[in-house]
Amino acid sequence: METPVFEEFDPASDCECPGCVHWRRVMPHSSNAGLVGHPAACKALVLAAAAGTVLGIGQPTPAVAAAHGPAQPGIPAGDEPDTPQGGKAPLHGPEGRPPAKPGKPSTVTRTPATTRAEIINRAKEWVAAQVPYSMYAYRSDGYRQDCSGFVSMAWHLPGNEWTGSLGAYGVRISRDQLQPGDILLFHNPVDPHTGSHVVIFGGWTDYTHTYYLAYEQTRPHTRKQATPYRYWSNSDRYLPYRYKGLDGGASGAVASSPDTKVTRYPGHAYFGYGANNAYVTQLGRLLVQRGGGRFYTSGPGPRWSDADRRATQAFQWAQGWTGADADGLPGSETWSYLVGNKGKDIPAPVEAGSPGPQPSAPSSHPSSHGVPGYPGRAMFRPGAHNPYVTQLGKQLVKKGFGKYYTAGPGPRWGEADRRNVEAFQRSQGWRGGAADGVPGPETWRRLFS
Repeated sequence: METPVFEEFDPASDCECPGCVHWRRVMPHSSNAGLVGHPAACKALVLAAAAGTVLGIGQPTPAVAAAHGPAQPGIPAGDEPDTPQGGKAPLHGPEGRPPAKPGKPSTVTRTPATTRAEIINRAKEWVAAQVPYSMYAYRSDGYRQDCSGFVSMAWHLPGNEWTGSLGAYGVRISRDQLQPGDILLFHNPVDPHTGSHVVIFGGWTDYTHTYYLAYEQTRPHTRKQATPYRYWSNSDRYLPYRYKGLDGGASGAVASSPDTKVTRYPGHAYFGYGANNAYVTQLGRLLVQRGGGRFYTSGPGPRWSDADRRATQAFQWAQGWTGADADGLPGSETWSYLVGNKGKDIPAPVEAGSPGPQPSAPSSHPSSHGVPGYPGRAMFRPGAHNPYVTQLGKQLVKKGFGKYYTAGPGPRWGEADRRNVEAFQRSQGWRGGAADGVPGPETWRRLFS
């Protein structure tokens, strides 16, 4: 008697029955089909197999048809949002009643002032408390425990919004303008309870800008985790927004066109290694107009480079500024001098063919007790490309901590640099955040002493 052959299958990851929702949360996604599927279907397979074994007569028992289609490839089912949401409601919700059915977004929006740090800190409070997900429950702070209520709380809005109205409290921005405290919003107007979701952007996880840290309210409770841009699925529908009420007008939400012209200082976060935005282009063009053209071999362009830093520092030196006031990063005063055409231009080189001041040289930072001056953490951000990275790498090799280099070391900060620094930090007995692979002042002092 032949044993009947059955078709094995994975459930489609978008099934909303209680069994599939449960197993998506507790079982990891597997690309190999197996007997993990819809509970009813699995039960049917067992019963059919038993029946085929007992009866065993006539034609072979046909395979049981899969209760669902094939699993969506490449999507970890446990990370898909299952986030039905309530509608717009006041703080603490309608008196003893479930939230009303979502309606049209209000045209009147009040945006209390807040800061990026406050937004992230409020989000972290829910993460630490592991607030259970619910479209009906309201926490003691008055906000509904679903995805849109979570963002309403973090943005400190006067009431509980939903995905159809949150956009009115923000300004659309581009991907390269995303900063911690902004949101990625997907509202499905056809069926708001299906697929609609919103998460808080917590910062890029690496220099490739393919994954970011997402704070979100989803089943079973608030979480923080690395998430692909823009989300696990429907990636073309998640749109970035910036809260209108950022304190001090720091929203910086303007078009990211290279021709953007702004006179107000956008904030220090738009400059430095890893930055890629229209303000960097504008800065470079202003510096070229003030005599900084010799520092650029191409551009200026939107990606921050050592040429931008050197030209900025040369302009700061021309004003007679020193120390922290001439660090090569444009502060509000440097910016106002450039856009207002104030102060002195960058002087010409001392002699023909001379490159002029070399702010990128490691010696530009004063030394102490024979140890080269620490240049700052900004020199070792993802995407950094400068002589300090080379200097650090050579010292790591000299100290016997260069095993992760396959070539170099060189001026571009990479994962090999980070892992070698981490190995050195752990050799000092440090753990946790003290051994994150990014050299701080004490790491630098010990490495070069």
